[in-house]
Amino acid sequence: MVDALRVAGGDGRLTAAELDARLERALSARTLGELAVLTADLPGAPAARDVLVVEQHGGKYVKEGRWLVPARIALRTRECRVTLDFTEAVITLRALRIDADVVHGKLFVVSSPGIVINTDGLTCTYSKLKLRSTDEAADSRLRVEFAGRLLHAKIIERRPRR
Repeated sequence: MVDALRVAGGDGRLTAAELDARLERALSARTLGELAVLTADLPGAPAARDVLVVEQHGGKYVKEGRWLVPARIALRTRECRVTLDFTEAVITLRALRIDADVVHGKLFVVSSPGIVINTDGLTCTYSKLKLRSTDEAADSRLRVEFAGRLLHAKIIERRPRR
């Protein structure tokens, strides 16, 4: 990240003052999201894909480690176990919409403080929601909005393992 900032400064995409300020913030950053914000507005910086489409029948789908959180995720799964782990994810946006069409499956959301989950847009039929986060956090770094339907399915929020 520091190298990317130095290159941007050398290319003239940042003034000397902006470069110094961003380098200082980069060296004191505690999360990957704080780092991602420092280069998100620079031309040529990697941007989050608009939509991640997960279409799967049976089996398991896992998104973990360092991954760039898109603006929207389309979940179209049948008899599938999906895990979205935000512990090390690079979060550059303040909101994520998950359009769900989940039948006979489970969705595990591994969240951390600062992630808020809202399920008001879901239609649940014979389904269960087990969420820990509250919808009232004003200082959230990511707001996850669910919309769509669950049929014989579960959404379970977990905290990262230590």
